[in-house]
Amino acid sequence: MKSVTLTLAASTGGVGAHVLSLVRGLVADGWRMHVCGPQATDDLFGFSGAGAAFTPISGRPFDPTAARTVGRVAASSDVLHAHGLRAATVAGVARRHPLVVTWHNAVLEESGPRRELLAVGERFVAKSADIALCASADLEDRVRALGGRDVRPGPVGLRLPEAARFPTEVRADLGVDGAPLLLSVGRLHPQKAHDVFIRAAARLRSNCPEVRAVIAGDGPLRPALEGLIAELNAPVTLLGRRSDVSDLLRAADVVVCTSVWEARALSVQEALLAGRPVVATRVGGLPGLVGEAGVLVPPEDVDALAAALDKIISDGSWAATLAARSAEAGRRLPTEHDTVAQVEAVYRELLGASR
Repeated sequence: MKSVTLTLAASTGGVGAHVLSLVRGLVADGWRMHVCGPQATDDLFGFSGAGAAFTPISGRPFDPTAARTVGRVAASSDVLHAHGLRAATVAGVARRHPLVVTWHNAVLEESGPRRELLAVGERFVAKSADIALCASADLEDRVRALGGRDVRPGPVGLRLPEAARFPTEVRADLGVDGAPLLLSVGRLHPQKAHDVFIRAAARLRSNCPEVRAVIAGDGPLRPALEGLIAELNAPVTLLGRRSDVSDLLRAADVVVCTSVWEARALSVQEALLAGRPVVATRVGGLPGLVGEAGVLVPPEDVDALAAALDKIISDGSWAATLAARSAEAGRRLPTEHDTVAQVEAVYRELLGASR
């Protein structure tokens, strides 16, 4: 039986969900799986409950203890596959090959010592990997520029969980009856630019006093965002981390992504699968993901976002057109099965080359 060690750093969203999807699919296909990552990440996603052995590590980049642990675990595996820059630096230090790295995120820090350290890590990881899989085209360009030897697209397929409740039930629980419901999903972190969404929602009240907006997610910016909501008297509720995001998506009139950068935002893919109108920023891999299925706006542009949202909630025909386009785009997205099959093909290619 062929075996794989997957490693990742701390995750509460897309990376962890992707690794869990790979574990399930690869175990079903007969691979022996081992995952190395922070204990809290396994507690959240349940890799060990999905059929993988699990070994806890810190998840910090260049952690020598973590590198030794990953090296020891990977010594009994046929392939080491790291997800994200932090985990990949650990995998690179472990010096186990063949090494596959999936690049999920870009380095967003613009300057300072941390940016310099991350730049060193980027170059090290790009040159260490035998194959790099990138979640967006701009990441592919970045990894090639850093010296990546074999750089390929790495789309992250997913499935939308079955609905647990009817949209009317979800809306009733949120205190929303016939009012327009806007939804954003994501960690409360500067990358997600939730403040732009809050400011746009506040502006919408002049034309649509009953509009409601909710944000599903938690993170370090919660106190600051709560303060902004109070200051603007914005019609926004912070829901915290939710386990029913798929139900929230189906209940929303518009799904909004205001991130300053994304590769393939999990919530946007899920919104397409749910056939909901999408407004997203024109950054990273989002234009290629959304295409004509949604409305793209410049990042950090409150005016453009408010105008796009106002048109959707005030024009039922336009909203229906976007919903239909979204559903069609969702049908074209790669599935979990597609992604597992692609990753398996990469593993088999490397194992064939190593004989």
